[in-house]
Amino acid sequence: MTIYADSSFITSLYVLDVHQPQARQRMSQQPSVWLTHFNRTEMAHAISQYVFRGNMSSLEAEKVWRDFQQDCAQGVWIPVKLPEKTWETSIDLARRYGPTLSVRTLVSLHVACALELRAESFWTFDERQARLAEAVGLDTSA
Repeated sequence: MTIYADSSFITSLYVLDVHQPQARQRMSQQPSVWLTHFNRTEMAHAISQYVFRGNMSSLEAEKVWRDFQQDCAQGVWIPVKLPEKTWETSIDLARRYGPTLSVRTLVSLHVACALELRAESFWTFDERQARLAEAVGLDTSA
């Protein structure tokens, strides 16, 4: 099974939050989960926000980033390029679903990535992304 995971899912594996047990359980079966440079960028921003809010020290953030980088190097995540058509698909999703689901740019970009990569499953803990993913027929269950 091919899986696209958004930053809410990926971050939960490295930062203690309410979703970490579920994220770890899903990853325990060693699934094939894609990782784009977009995911990596979002991960860096998520970690920075933990520091900004005072929920994590800079030293803790560096350790989280090193752990993530180590998993990338060890093949936990499957690197893929962002498909060129992702941008057009994101625009289409915004126009079709924005008025009814309050779709924001990052939400539509994640779902567009999953669609363009032809993911069989979309893993997220973000309710807005889950609603859009489900609306376009992506499986959000584990």
